[in-house]
Formats: sequence, structure tokens, C-alpha cells
Amino acid sequence: MKRREFIVLPAKALGGLMLYSLVGELIPASAEDVVKVPLRFFTATEAQVVQAACERIFPSDDSGPGATEAGVVIYIDRQLASPYGRDKHRYTKGPWVESIPEHGYQGKETPQQVYRAGIGLLAADFAGLSPDQQDLRLEKIEETHFFQLLRTHTVEGMFCDPLHGGNIGMVGWKLIGYPGPRMNYRDQIDKHFGQTYSPAPMSLEQILRHPVKGVEDDVE
Repeated sequence: MKRREFIVLPAKALGGLMLYSLVGELIPASAEDVVKVPLRFFTATEAQVVQAACERIFPSDDSGPGATEAGVVIYIDRQLASPYGRDKHRYTKGPWVESIPEHGYQGKETPQQVYRAGIGLLAADFAGLSPDQQDLRLEKIEETHFFQLLRTHTVEGMFCDPLHGGNIGMVGWKLIGYPGPRMNYRDQIDKHFGQTYSPAPMSLEQILRHPVKGVEDDVE
């Protein structure tokens, strides 16, 4: 049996909330202010590299939280462990040729393979570098498919519905004032007529009031 890998995160990085889709997996570490999140695809070292890279792409600053607080690395780990990570739903036969951007990715490697190779480019010591040193390494791979995928996944992890593992505590939605996938506002029209209406965000599971299975839950 493969030994389970974890990433240790500060409890405050989870917004002080134990996201309902992760509650069954979070494990208190020896210190009360940190928790261990089981990984489904990454090794612990790989997760630390990806988390550090995502934090440079979407850092926390005076305007609000960033990739670490949103749990972006958890989102990416869950996606890569799903059928998406194995390219189950993409045509993967040759020929392997360069094409126009409108045709999308035409390479042979799956997202899992792209990440493993890309993490190797950044090197295992990436998480321990200074922010300026990390930026230099990221700039060197800025034109690679790995970086483009990483950037896309970072944005997705910041603003996805929390059921996918990212946007923990809906910090991304709070940052931009997005109320969540509400079905209608009929009951609110008369209550707030002529006023600015800024409801607190609600996830899909909160709105539907029952668990929702995401594609990343289908893990072999």
C-alpha cells in the first residue's frame, strides 16, 4: 500500500473554517494552529512547490487573500487525481503537431505528466527560495505549457465553487463580491428595492442544501 502523503497548512490559511468538503480529510497536526490535508496526486514536496508557485501567481496582499489562503494547491491536486488529470475525456491519439492557438493543446502529455515535468523544471528547492528568486525561475518557464496550465489552474482554484477543493471559505468570491451561483433574486427585489444589495456568497451545496459530487471525486 502506498504511504499517504500530506501537505501541512496553517489553520489560518484555511480562513479559520474547515471546508465541509474537506472536513473528513483534515487531520490536526501536533501544533494546534496547523492541519494536515491528505494529497491524492502530489507528493508532499511537489505540493509545496506548486503551492509556492501559485502564491507568486496570485499572492496575498493588502487587497485580500491569495492562492495559499484559498487552498489552490488542494484544488489542483484534486483535479489531477481525477479523470481530467489522466486525459480521460480528451482525444489523445497522434499526430503530435504544432497548431494554431485556436485548436487548443495538441500535445501528447496528460495534465499529470505536464505537472510532474514542470515541477522538475522549478526544482524541489523552489518553495524555500526568496520571492524574487521564485519569480526568476517562473519567468524562465513562462512560455511553457506547464506555466500556462498552472496559471489557469491558479485562477480556477481561487474562484471555483468550494466543492472542488479551492476557494476555501469562499475567500475568492468575497474578494470580488461574487454572491455564488444563486438561482434567482425574486424574494429580494422588494426587500432591497432602490438599495445596493450585496449578499454574502453561498456555494452550490449551500444553495441546494445537499452534497454535490464534482468530477474530481471520481478518483481511481
